[in-house]
Amino acid sequence: MKIKTISILEIEYVAHRLAKETMGWDEPIPDFNSRFPNVLESCLAVPFQGFLGRVAYKGLIGKGAILFYLLVKNHPFENGNKRIAMTALFYFLRKNKKWIKVDSQELYNFAKWVAESNPKLKEETVNAIEKFLKTYMVNLS
Repeated sequence: MKIKTISILEIEYVAHRLAKETMGWDEPIPDFNSRFPNVLESCLAVPFQGFLGRVAYKGLIGKGAILFYLLVKNHPFENGNKRIAMTALFYFLRKNKKWIKVDSQELYNFAKWVAESNPKLKEETVNAIEKFLKTYMVNLS
């Protein structure tokens, strides 16, 4: 099965809008157009990169893990990066007929842990995200 990507427009009209409407809390998410130039584009491209016919990130879990990591750590938005990363991950998985069945507080705590992780431990953090996805990912019918 070919893994479906997500586009800038899908981030804007689904993930960003959903995060803004449902997770505003005390720190509102700024307008989509206030994002930092080219950072989001890079976050969406990296999971699908390859070299000499070899993919850099294998399978849906590998691509989802690095996508989530980059959306959290690279701060493509002025505010709301963890919230947007969570909704983008859900949308990416939904497009590929998967879902994460996890308590919302545990998901938030995990996203916060990723955000606070040491950038020098990127590989270990991405591996932890992969393990998280393997633990909580379910098939959609």
